[in-house]
Amino acid sequence: MSLGSILIIVLILMLLGVIPTWPHSRSWGYTPSGVLGIVVVIILILVLLGRF
Repeated sequence: MSLGSILIIVLILMLLGVIPTWPHSRSWGYTPSGVLGIVVVIILILVLLGRF
């Protein structure tokens, strides 16, 4: 498995974990999805710059 494949799998699992409809994350609000969005933007910038 390449690093990109592992990263995509981890991002999908993180996305499923921050959905606010799950009982354990209902009171968290938008914080987890906002952090995940920042991580995705950083990874996208790194991919576009060719550093990842």
